[in-house]
Amino acid sequence: MSSVDITSASEESIENPTLLQAFSVWLKIGLLSFGGPAAQIALMHRMVVTENRWLSEKQYINALSFCMLLPGPEAMQLATYAGWRMHGVRGGLLAGLLFVIPGAIIVLLLAAIYTGFGKLPLVDALFLGVKAAVVVIVIEALLRVSKKALKRQDHWVIAALAFIAIFFFNVSFPLIVIAAGLYGFLTSSQPADLAGRQSVLPSMKRSTIVTVLFWACLWAAPLVAVYVFTDNQFLLDIGAFFSRLAVVTFGGAYAVLAYMTQDVVVNLGWLTAGEMMDGLGLAETTPGPLILVTEFVGFVAGYREGGVLSGLAAATMTLWVTFVPCFLWIFAGAPYIDWIGEQPRLRGALSSITAAVVGVILNLSVWFSLHVLFATVAARKVGPLTLWTPGFETLDWRVLILTGICAVAVFVWHWSILKVLLMAAILGLLTSGIPTIF
Repeated sequence: MSSVDITSASEESIENPTLLQAFSVWLKIGLLSFGGPAAQIALMHRMVVTENRWLSEKQYINALSFCMLLPGPEAMQLATYAGWRMHGVRGGLLAGLLFVIPGAIIVLLLAAIYTGFGKLPLVDALFLGVKAAVVVIVIEALLRVSKKALKRQDHWVIAALAFIAIFFFNVSFPLIVIAAGLYGFLTSSQPADLAGRQSVLPSMKRSTIVTVLFWACLWAAPLVAVYVFTDNQFLLDIGAFFSRLAVVTFGGAYAVLAYMTQDVVVNLGWLTAGEMMDGLGLAETTPGPLILVTEFVGFVAGYREGGVLSGLAAATMTLWVTFVPCFLWIFAGAPYIDWIGEQPRLRGALSSITAAVVGVILNLSVWFSLHVLFATVAARKVGPLTLWTPGFETLDWRVLILTGICAVAVFVWHWSILKVLLMAAILGLLTSGIPTIF
């Protein structure tokens, strides 16, 4: 999960903006939300708490803690909660949609350009550098999450077991999440400083049940429509797959990517490893949640299945089943935030899931590195084991050098992601030989 430094703000003088005032701020946040969840959470804090004083510091922190307990993009869910807190459901919809839509439009356009012109030598040269940068970005995310997640010895064990399970035994990511969550829930105990407190579960309101049913039906509506009115099995498979992903993807965008890599590339064959890397590179350079990489996956897979219209339908389905559940979690759970924040077993489950995510992202780092550095990587079965074996004679020295330069830029010079990606793309052009790519 993401961690972010948030400065203190006054708890007094909470303002109540008009919907139009909120619209302008949420639109600005949606257009400027580059750099992943940590940067997005910090941007929202500055604009919502510090500058406009629409939420108090305590309200913001409690909401952030709640969103980190949920699957899906915590920054988008935090924006939805803030909008709901000020203007109810319409405010939550406004904030959540404006956080997603600008980036979704850009990713869709880039995906269309990618599928139409991705084989041009110029584009291939640009993405040569982008792939090298993405390897380093994923490793940096691994180190960042590790510092936050691996605080106890059993967390290190969970991370190691998660890596072994997914890398060598091809265990499904949802099973890893469930197992880690159960372990954390069952082994957690109430801290001494909370032992004397009475934590009472709020009564389940009728409105909560109606909210859950409404958003669950809305979530399932396109899947039911495709099943009843068409024979498009591919679109149904896209919707079902990303619906499952929306439920189990604790740990942020890189955990999502690890799950997609395992199934979309290895099991389903919708994309290649290189296309997955390109999709993450595009998502890193656009505003909005990094989980918008799912839209890229949906469009490219749909385009390959049946052309542009199929790509648009798959991208739309992907966006729908990815983000509608986020509104369900927030609108149904917001009244219970205070109670949830006091439950040590839920926090224990989350900490164990986050530790497992470290192992999953390590799998992603190794898997991506092999497929970027080597032209051929074979999966060799030895009983239940899967061994990924690169063709060492196919090592691409250009990618190796570019990866080293990007590593220096990230870990030594501390460049921003956008700056590293831009540099890598330019170096990709240079190392590919500019005269030969036009």
